[in-house]
Amino acid sequence: MLSYWEKQSLLQYDYIIAGSGIVGLSTAISLREAQPQVRVLVLEKGVLPTGASTKNAGFACIGSLTELLADLRQLPAAEVLALLELRWQGLHALRHRVGDQHMDYRENGSYELIGEKELPALSEIDGMNDLLRPLLGGDAFTLVSSDFGFNKSYVKALIRNNFEGELHTGKMMRRLIDLALFYGVEIKTGCTISGISESDGGVYVSVGEYSFMAGRVGICTNAFTRELIPDLDVVPGRGQVLITDPIPGLPFKGIYHMDEGYYYFRELEGRVLFGGGRNMDFAGEATTVFELNAQIHTELENRLRHIILPGFSFNIADRWAGIMAFGQNRQPVIRRHSPRIALGVRMGGMGVAIGTAIGAQLADILIKE
Repeated sequence: MLSYWEKQSLLQYDYIIAGSGIVGLSTAISLREAQPQVRVLVLEKGVLPTGASTKNAGFACIGSLTELLADLRQLPAAEVLALLELRWQGLHALRHRVGDQHMDYRENGSYELIGEKELPALSEIDGMNDLLRPLLGGDAFTLVSSDFGFNKSYVKALIRNNFEGELHTGKMMRRLIDLALFYGVEIKTGCTISGISESDGGVYVSVGEYSFMAGRVGICTNAFTRELIPDLDVVPGRGQVLITDPIPGLPFKGIYHMDEGYYYFRELEGRVLFGGGRNMDFAGEATTVFELNAQIHTELENRLRHIILPGFSFNIADRWAGIMAFGQNRQPVIRRHSPRIALGVRMGGMGVAIGTAIGAQLADILIKE
């Protein structure tokens, strides 16, 4: 039962954004930057942001060498470059908005572990550098000989990506929430959207007994978008992650990739955070259910023990899963869905890199008649 006052003043907005992850908050902030007078509401179904924004590994990625080479086998070079440019510009936009100091951002590059089957990629370094140099302003990839204590029977070479970085995901999201509140964005959590209906007068968004109304609605629910728009080409991809207790004498810092980016690890406060393995069970990990995959976690531990930390003892301190979104191609979905509803979803596991740029684009779409 709602009062006259509630109906008049507490349910009406200019814009409603579904999803309070990186893209949702970035869209809301961009709307208020462009139109300080508008009322913006962000609805989040979880108590905390649900999906990958707060559950990722804290990588600021543009793509490892083998990952980009795999893309070039499937896509024209111009399309791969366009995606890379979006990631590069998105990272700069994130850093400008949040500030490196607020999310412990460090652009120290990354390393890719090259095994026997990836050795042919070494001959592609010069060609890839030539392709990317006009965008990045320097050589993206360098063959290095640093010894980080990895198992030499597996790791035949190390390739440094000179333009990737790392950050503290929790601090990044905390800062984005604080900025959204500073800009006057209203955020409501624990609000599962049960329906969206559009009319000439606006869009009605149902949450329990409440029906919010807005002139425009932005959908930023990434892997969960098919709960609202069932026929969209969005396939969830769950990512498994674990983190160790602090390891005395840990011989490396920074961030690392393996196997075309399907595995990734980093040093974090003397611990090792290790995630990935989705390629072991694509079908099983194409889910929006937050559960651990025992088979993948066993493989993560095996790689830690035999490849990454041979000769070290370690304890697993915690495990979790985050859910990304993929499609038939690498492109994010950023477009108008209907006259009053627009989409900014399917980040392809690159939400940290592209989320801020996608939010700005989505805000532009929503503002335009």
